[in-house]
Amino acid sequence: MEYRTLGRTGTSVSTLCLGAMTFGEPDEKSFMHGVAASEETAFAMMDRALEAGINFIDTADVYGNDGLSERVIGRWFQRSGKRRDVVLATKCRFRMFDGPLGTGASRRRIMEAVEASLRRLDTDCIDLYQIHMQDVRTPEAEVLRALDDLVTQGKILYYGCSNYAAYRLVQSDALAERHGYQGFAALQAQYSLAERSLEREHIPYMKQTGMGLLPWSPLAGGLLSGKYRKGEPPPPGTRMEAWKGRLEGFDSPRNWAIVDALRAVAAEVEASPAAVALAWLLTRPTVDSVIIGVRDLAQLEANLAAAALKLPADALARLDKASAFEPGYPYDFMGRIDGAW
Repeated sequence: MEYRTLGRTGTSVSTLCLGAMTFGEPDEKSFMHGVAASEETAFAMMDRALEAGINFIDTADVYGNDGLSERVIGRWFQRSGKRRDVVLATKCRFRMFDGPLGTGASRRRIMEAVEASLRRLDTDCIDLYQIHMQDVRTPEAEVLRALDDLVTQGKILYYGCSNYAAYRLVQSDALAERHGYQGFAALQAQYSLAERSLEREHIPYMKQTGMGLLPWSPLAGGLLSGKYRKGEPPPPGTRMEAWKGRLEGFDSPRNWAIVDALRAVAAEVEASPAAVALAWLLTRPTVDSVIIGVRDLAQLEANLAAAALKLPADALARLDKASAFEPGYPYDFMGRIDGAW
């Protein structure tokens, strides 16, 4: 397992991060109902992940019912005694209870949410605390002040953000510099061969500033796993069978060209399409760790192979070409003039 520095921190994290969205079996009110792992399976996956060298686990208060994923991780810490060996990340922002105070990233909501996460996770400090999505109703200065106070109080070590627009990252950095705040260490965002929009604004900015990138949905909801084929229904028991209509949303010539290229490269390097897709991400600028969302040990083992997989230059070039996207204005205009953007 390779380790990289987490964004603007001095902490080392494994290049694969175990995503905990599937941990625990929620009831029908949760969007993860029917596609999650039992607590016993979650424990086994965390045991195996640490054994394989993964030292980074990411969750959120909203995963499962009433913080279910966090509670599963907290009970695993109690059983295993491995809290010291884990870089622990969680998030707040989305709705946890009814009413106007049950969602958002106000100072009040952040302070309440972090205390609840600490209790569920059975820990006295969270290593990376993230705002799950920017809150346009709350001034960014209020968000940063609350997070920086939590660092001072010793309840979190670093903070990050997720699903932020590029302009908001720039605004946050300017505020942090002006007020002497720690600032965001890393951005967690959707990034894969199928979804490369971050390359327009986010990644160029992050390269300049040292902010780290933690891609989520690296297999595009399973599209890049190799399980799905054009014109065929989802295989029984897969996530896209449970989430009706999801596969139709991926049905485009570009996406199927990516899948074809992925399968071809996988056959050449004798790896799974999923491992190839993850290995491609690990070559991209600013990527520190890729969040893998698995629901059983077999999926975990398949993804672990990506940590040691080094793709040949020609294979990377073919994947880049197959997944190329229309940059749109003004990037296409700048490209025509300068040849790059």
